[in-house]
Amino acid sequence: MNKQKLAALLAKNESTKLDFKESLSLKTDWEKKELAKDVTAIANSKGGRGYIIFGVQDKTKKIIGINVPEYQEEQIQQIVSQRCDPPVTVKFDLVNYDDKTVGVLTIYKSNQKPHQILHNGSFYLRRGSTTDIARREEIAGMLQDSGLLQYETIALNNVSIDQLDRDIIIKYLEKSGLKIEYDRFENLYPLLEGLGIISGEEDGESYHPTIGGLLVFGNRPQQFLPHTGIKVVDGKNNTGQYFYGDITSMLDKVEDYLANLIKKQDYPMAAIAEAIANSVVHRDYFSYGRETVVYISKNHIEISNPGALYNKSDIHSLLKENNPYRRNSWLYHRLLVLDEKNRFLKTGSGLRRIKDSFVDYGKVRFINNEKRNMFKVILPGGFSILY
Repeated sequence: MNKQKLAALLAKNESTKLDFKESLSLKTDWEKKELAKDVTAIANSKGGRGYIIFGVQDKTKKIIGINVPEYQEEQIQQIVSQRCDPPVTVKFDLVNYDDKTVGVLTIYKSNQKPHQILHNGSFYLRRGSTTDIARREEIAGMLQDSGLLQYETIALNNVSIDQLDRDIIIKYLEKSGLKIEYDRFENLYPLLEGLGIISGEEDGESYHPTIGGLLVFGNRPQQFLPHTGIKVVDGKNNTGQYFYGDITSMLDKVEDYLANLIKKQDYPMAAIAEAIANSVVHRDYFSYGRETVVYISKNHIEISNPGALYNKSDIHSLLKENNPYRRNSWLYHRLLVLDEKNRFLKTGSGLRRIKDSFVDYGKVRFINNEKRNMFKVILPGGFSILY
């Protein structure tokens, strides 16, 4: 950390990755707990590396400076390693600024989220400029992004296995090249459990769909997972329609609806279809309060879904990536086999293809809103392409 970099940080406002503190004291156990909490909160928040700057008033940004004993960096490293699980990688620097000593704690970007406070078992993150306890779905989302939890294979113990469409399951097994011989569908349960489509209870007799099993093979998943549908809004007439069903049939319905709505002959409908398919397979299904939305406004078509880009990705790298990381890999690989239209079989970056498809229409924008955990694709068009 140098003076120039510190000046750039001081010019910014507090955020999920930047915190200003007037003093640095680690004499009491409470002060040590607060440091560990602030470090894990920044590490757990989306984005790159973060900073806690000591010796600066958080409101006025007036430089106050701190008095730091020689052992302070070693003590900070010790606190973080002993109180955070897994430990967070940090670095502490002292910078002379306006004839005062300012402490800068750099919290490096982590791919081991979520980091937990050991003394109370809590998980923290930043909401704007404040540190807060992470909600259940936020913790689950971090576990999934780190590969520690697979959302799709979680059992839905309140849902009957009869909610699965057996014809779709058989079709999937046959297209997968699995040789199946059975006299009763129930004889396939061990195989389906191994594939993550269903989950058995401890008694070995009762089975239930997994979340992924219901989304891909369910008769009407939205009866039990209401946030998993797709809403299309026609802003011109202030009307909309909500689409239900398993993922492939739901995508078919949305495409048919938009084909009847959008009348401009040379409009790149395939690119819209790809954007919607991407939104379904990459969305954050732990975000229960929001669905995928296609909104047609005066000047553009906006496709939004809960789920900012995961830790390993950013928009710039995704535009060049031929083998991108996928949040819901279980869903992706089932749809890869099952989808008759091969929407998920295309290689390379879908974002790049979408962008290239609209060269003659205007600029395509990709918005990754980490604060709201939202990703948007904004396509040129709007009311002029309707009817």
